[in-house]
Amino acid sequence: MELGFRWYGTEDSITLNHIRQIPNLKQIVSAIYNVPVGEIWPLEEIQRLETAVKKKSLAFEVIESVPVHEEIKLGGQKKDYWISNFQETLKNLGKCGIKTVCYNFMPVFDWTRTNLSFQHQDGSNSLSFSWEQLPEVNSLDSLPSLPGWDLSYQQEELHELFRRYQEVDEEKLWENLSYFLKKIIPAAKEAGIKMAIHPDDPPFSIFGLPRIITDDKAYKRLFDIDSSVENGITFCTGSLAANSKNDIYKMLDSYLKLGKVHFMHARNIQLHENGDFEETAHASNYGSIDMVRVIELLKKHQFTGCIRPDHGRMIFGETGRPGYGLYDRALGASYIYGIWETLNK
Repeated sequence: MELGFRWYGTEDSITLNHIRQIPNLKQIVSAIYNVPVGEIWPLEEIQRLETAVKKKSLAFEVIESVPVHEEIKLGGQKKDYWISNFQETLKNLGKCGIKTVCYNFMPVFDWTRTNLSFQHQDGSNSLSFSWEQLPEVNSLDSLPSLPGWDLSYQQEELHELFRRYQEVDEEKLWENLSYFLKKIIPAAKEAGIKMAIHPDDPPFSIFGLPRIITDDKAYKRLFDIDSSVENGITFCTGSLAANSKNDIYKMLDSYLKLGKVHFMHARNIQLHENGDFEETAHASNYGSIDMVRVIELLKKHQFTGCIRPDHGRMIFGETGRPGYGLYDRALGASYIYGIWETLNK
């Protein structure tokens, strides 16, 4: 297991000099953020990012994420053009030594929350989801802006996307994902890259849009599409645990045994009986996830991939990108590595 940290590039208020001071931190997880969704990532841009990271004596092997164009998810007439671009991006990433590419197949929006600054009793704040608050943001004119969302859409484009997705149910989305993977996995193999799909976050339908990477049944169907090692997953503890029916420990144990887990997100949440949740400190006693049990499973299966602390709180008066402050994620990284070190004594 190697400890990684997500960095949003030179526009990030958190610098590589900050990140490199986190004990036992080995890898930077990043992406190219100045290229429109679906366009080919230029080799020169990737090399520039690679050089910046390696100058700080950090490894650069995991990309999070290469966005999948909506035409691919919709199964539109131009899907093959956008898939071809994705293939070219993989080739360029392979030339720069990238080993794992995280991506998702969530329609329109990436991870969704109803509050970007839920106040905890200790004075910290974090992301949260509330079914009661959801109707307040369930409007195309008042949707919140979250990190990872494509902010380039105009309101008219969003309305048109929602209209088109009315014709795409879960079965159609599965069909479109299968088509995508059958084109992409061979390109990933050629580039020496393992694909790692992120679960839907949260793992249920939002705003009437279909979501399919949600539970164990979904993962079994995913693996049936292509059984090769290149068709793998990003296992996100916080995303999957937002559905109380998911036994995340049994799922993780099974997928590690299959060799399908290529990237780990360690996130803790406090899940309530009604399905609401708040993101918490990474330590087990702060939320609903037994982080020690998670790391024990990685030890059991001799996991050698990258794990990163995911979605920290804002603490010590820090402000910035919701979920992606420096301090709490640094604490989470040290907590995760402390468990790993103890288990390996």
